[in-house]
Amino acid sequence: EAVSPSVVYIQTQGGTGSGFVWDLEGHIVTNNHVVAGATQIVIVFSDGRFGNASIVGTDVDSDLAVLKLETIPTQLVPVSVGDSTQLKVGEIAIAIGSPFGQTGTMTVGFISALGRLQPVDTSNGAAASFNMSDLIQTDAAINPGNSGGVLVDENGLLIGVTSSIISPVRGSTGIGLAIPSVAVSRIAPSLIATGSYAHPYLGVSGGTLTPERASALGLPADTQGTLLMEVVANGPAAQAGLRGSETNGDVIVAINGTAVNSMDELITYLARYGVAGENVTLTILRDGQQQEIAVQLGARPGA
Repeated sequence: EAVSPSVVYIQTQGGTGSGFVWDLEGHIVTNNHVVAGATQIVIVFSDGRFGNASIVGTDVDSDLAVLKLETIPTQLVPVSVGDSTQLKVGEIAIAIGSPFGQTGTMTVGFISALGRLQPVDTSNGAAASFNMSDLIQTDAAINPGNSGGVLVDENGLLIGVTSSIISPVRGSTGIGLAIPSVAVSRIAPSLIATGSYAHPYLGVSGGTLTPERASALGLPADTQGTLLMEVVANGPAAQAGLRGSETNGDVIVAINGTAVNSMDELITYLARYGVAGENVTLTILRDGQQQEIAVQLGARPGA
């Protein structure tokens, strides 16, 4: 009951979705794919009030968008934001949205997994080589129309924004994904202020260091880290002197002192804490020797 007044139903000329009140200034957060290309947007509140809204900022890579009501109603109830970095598998997750146009629908499930990756939706202009990262997987039923709605914990705090369903058929099959609240808290203010968000960019591709790869590099088989297989020419990593190769590439073992034992952990760290234009310190293994390299993060191409 405490959360429902914050959740809205979104109607566009092309479809419907969900969203939620972000602040008292009339900003509404939803998924980018809900409003992409929309020229008419109507926001419907849980008590039946409605109003027109316009897009103030979008981010294709995170599938987030911020709208603003043209007339700010009284008694707006912004959502209370929780800390998704503290979530644990098995905790209760509650999805609230408008599946199939049924407003105010609540489904209850659990956090099934954390740190999931999902390729970005290239139909809206995103680059195919990037992933949405740090996603929350839940078995709370998420159906078409839930997109942009809230995923909250048992205390009613926002922990995620429902975004997609992994399903071979239309509808929920028990695997729903949500954008974590830590990402929303970083991205939404930027969308409000500038209309866009600069994703931190290292300019590398690689893979988790396996025992076989470690042995081939002359490292102990139990060494953990991310093997850089390719460094993008003229990218931040290349400018800092990092090298990529499947046979003798650098191995990143930590970033700013935080161990990264896999490529997924590296991507998640950058998504949570990286800031375009700021330096990070990478601890790497090169030719069996540990060293530290400072890298100034760039902005993801297309951002």
